[in-house]
Amino acid sequence: MEEKQRKHPLHNLYKFPKKPGTPPGTMITPHENDGEETSIRVFTCLKEKVSEEKNVLPSKIILPKQKSCTWVDLSGLRNLEFLKIIGETFTLHPLLLEDVTHTNQRPKFDSYGDTLYIAARMFLLGKKKETLSEQISIVIGKNFIVTFQEKKGNTFDAVRERLLGGKSNVHFLQPAYIAYSLLDTIVDHYFILLEDIGERIESIEQELVENPTPHTLRSINHLKQEALVLRRSVWPLRDVLNRFDREESIFVSKETHVYLRDLYDHAVQVIEAIETYRDVLSGMVDLYLSSVSNKMNAIMKVLTIISTIFIPLTFLAGVYGMNFRFMPELNWKYGYLLVVSIMALAVVGMLRYFKKKGWFT
Repeated sequence: MEEKQRKHPLHNLYKFPKKPGTPPGTMITPHENDGEETSIRVFTCLKEKVSEEKNVLPSKIILPKQKSCTWVDLSGLRNLEFLKIIGETFTLHPLLLEDVTHTNQRPKFDSYGDTLYIAARMFLLGKKKETLSEQISIVIGKNFIVTFQEKKGNTFDAVRERLLGGKSNVHFLQPAYIAYSLLDTIVDHYFILLEDIGERIESIEQELVENPTPHTLRSINHLKQEALVLRRSVWPLRDVLNRFDREESIFVSKETHVYLRDLYDHAVQVIEAIETYRDVLSGMVDLYLSSVSNKMNAIMKVLTIISTIFIPLTFLAGVYGMNFRFMPELNWKYGYLLVVSIMALAVVGMLRYFKKKGWFT
């Protein structure tokens, strides 16, 4: 069944990655054994052109010049040495690097003086319609941006293509605008996931009306868990976008603030949709219980009618089944036919009475 193929949305989401007492700033990655190699792409944005380098070693990354913007796009968090070198190159705070590797972070916005850090959670639909989730970390500096993804993927290909296509080069010279573009892509995928949830809700509603089963209730509970996880990720993301928009920093231009406010509105729309779906799903649980109760009542109604019909028949059979020696009808020639006729008339009479009362509807 479809719901059994879906990975539970709360799986590993609340696990604490390090042991109690571990010093602050300790990098512990959950991806040491997942086979996802760390790869780095570097985009250098100038007014004249945008260049891209693939499979760059962290030791080869050069600090950007004042009139350029460099985007270091890292995928895969298996190699902690790469992260340490990047941290040294861009003078990143140890707590920031710790948040990058602890991939069950609550969406957050932190300021470390000359750098800004944003953690967000991205949700995708897999090939089998399963919900996939990963943490995206974004570090913004004066003329650089560093992004960290748990896995390689094509989610941000549209941003990369726009960057390489030469569109909006003036905006892409600003790291904050690149960060906005990535966050906008993340929020757009929320809408895709919500659309899938909406379609599944419609399917379950039809199933509830026609033939509710225990599988229906499992599907509803699974959807409620997905909505809960989405809510847990989007509510703090709204606060992140609000803080990002209100940040008094030279990194964020007035033009970028306009885009951030629009993105904030999109996040609010996602939250409203999630709350609506949660209310609908809660109502569906009540509807399921009501449907099951009505179904049981209908069954009990049929059994009650059958039992009621057999009550007088049982009475007559019991009377003439008594072992009395002298009973007037025992030796009468038509006694058997009389009793059977009385039974038949009793059944027909009760059926007509029940029909008149409307108990068959």
